[in-house]
Amino acid sequence: MKITNKVKEILSWYESDSPKTKENLARLLMHGKLGGTGKLVILPVDQGFEHGPARSFAANPDAYDPHYHFRLAIDAGLNAYAAPLGMLEAGVKTFAGKIPLILKMNSSNALTPKDQAPNQAVTASVKDAVRLKCAAVGFTIYPGSHDVGDMMEEIRDISAEAKAHGLATVIWSYPRGGFLSKEGELAVDICAYAAHIAALLGAHIIKVKPPTEHLELPEAKKVYEKEKIDISTLAKRVAHVKQATFGGKRIVIFSGGSAKGLDEIYNEIRAIRDGGGNGSIIGRNTFQRPRNEALAMLAEVIKIYKGAA
Repeated sequence: MKITNKVKEILSWYESDSPKTKENLARLLMHGKLGGTGKLVILPVDQGFEHGPARSFAANPDAYDPHYHFRLAIDAGLNAYAAPLGMLEAGVKTFAGKIPLILKMNSSNALTPKDQAPNQAVTASVKDAVRLKCAAVGFTIYPGSHDVGDMMEEIRDISAEAKAHGLATVIWSYPRGGFLSKEGELAVDICAYAAHIAALLGAHIIKVKPPTEHLELPEAKKVYEKEKIDISTLAKRVAHVKQATFGGKRIVIFSGGSAKGLDEIYNEIRAIRDGGGNGSIIGRNTFQRPRNEALAMLAEVIKIYKGAA
């Protein structure tokens, strides 16, 4: 695999990792239409666990079939496909070697009582990821939840085992629960904090939500105002979140979130690009559209990240 200078620079940030782990990280960064640019667009399909099958796939019934998502990610030229164990097992032989895979190792579900602290069950193992020849494992933590300590300890052990097998680690860091307000889950100070926590836990790739201008923590608000941290635009907020990950020396990608119109998606992607974000991980906004529309949308997203739109 011939690696670009941009990818070499990114790999240099991960000083303690083995050649095998860096090779798998390079697989993610060098694959697809954005290969070599330092940007990533990943298709995640864990929404069946999170929201249920009808809420996830009824808008586009073809998406009930796991093979649909493999083909969509491959045909769109994406960097990787991320999904829970069963989804990957259902297509790993047919699509072997055609796209890097990320095994999503924990999940929540909409049937959990609402009075419980936000948490996720571990639903796969590093051995599964090795067996499926994945490039990375993925794991969600909920900073703010009363159970976040347990999640941190789980990913610490999983990440250590993954790295021992030469796999990269992707952490979905989604503030939720505890004293956080609904508005606070997307607040820029909370998002930057969540990204920093994921970096401290050893993540190679950090996934967060696009932050709003809201400031949640009073003590943090004082600092933002005193230091005149510019959070006036999404691009500025993305740059701030990226800065929170070791001065920008970690890969940070942003979720696509709930369904939205194309103009809103494209404007968000431009802001992520302009703020120095490393890309997007877009699920529902991709597979809930008809295939041709999804492919056209992803082609435009890739074009934006290449700086051509």
